[in-house]
Amino acid sequence: MSNGETSRFVRLHVELVMEVTDAGRLTGAAADHIGGDPSLPDDQRQQALDTVREDPAEALAHLVDPFDLVTAVPGTELAHASWSSEEMTDYDPDAEWDAAEWDLADDRAAEA
Repeated sequence: MSNGETSRFVRLHVELVMEVTDAGRLTGAAADHIGGDPSLPDDQRQQALDTVREDPAEALAHLVDPFDLVTAVPGTELAHASWSSEEMTDYDPDAEWDAAEWDLADDRAAEA
């Protein structure tokens, strides 16, 4: 805010790239997590199980919860969270990291 005021709300951008080293273990853990979720109705549970068995990115999305990342941060309360996952077919783990490639450079310029 340019008038010297500060907001109580802060947007924290986090971008992670995970390597799936054992799809079977990942899928199994996601299936266990879904199976143990008492809030899921049976029809949604089966749909979620089918989805994680087909796509490791979906399995990962069922296991990673942004709330878990910030619950221990003192003096804060999570106001909103959203997340998604997707397979990255064009990712090169040996390439140099470039903020512009991840659109982070544009975010910083817009905030300045």
